[in-house]
Amino acid sequence: MKNSRRIKRMSRNRMTVPKMNITSLMDIFTILVFFLLVNSATTEVLETPKQIKLPASVVEEKPRETVVIFISAEDVTVQGESVARTSDILAAGSQNIESIGARLRELNDSVIGLNTETIIQSQEVTILSDRSVPFAVIKTVMSTCTSEGYAKISLAVLQKAPESTLANN
Repeated sequence: MKNSRRIKRMSRNRMTVPKMNITSLMDIFTILVFFLLVNSATTEVLETPKQIKLPASVVEEKPRETVVIFISAEDVTVQGESVARTSDILAAGSQNIESIGARLRELNDSVIGLNTETIIQSQEVTILSDRSVPFAVIKTVMSTCTSEGYAKISLAVLQKAPESTLANN
């Protein structure tokens, strides 16, 4: 059968849609997913218990993984275990609290895994204290930490914007 002129012209002018190779696109998305997964794991946020209200301050460094001590208006908690009452620490008047020291020694002795070993070897403590707690209690806890070999002590605060950026806005 003979093709008409119109059919020949249409076949000549027909635009073909090139097939898209999506292999390289999949590679890019895979790399992007891995990048996001790796970088999202580096963010660390200390969860503050509801009974503690932290003071506000300008913070420029992100916190490291350390032994965490919570000081609320009622009690002192070291790595999730309640060890002393705040009123007892204030009434005692001594520079070291044995129950806190014993818990810190227990943490030193019970190293399990690389993450815990890194935290203990850093000999660093982060103290989260309520605003209403007297400084004498915080000072006593800090003194106890120092006597147990934890020389690097950080006080946790709420992060707020520096004064210079507030003035510019």
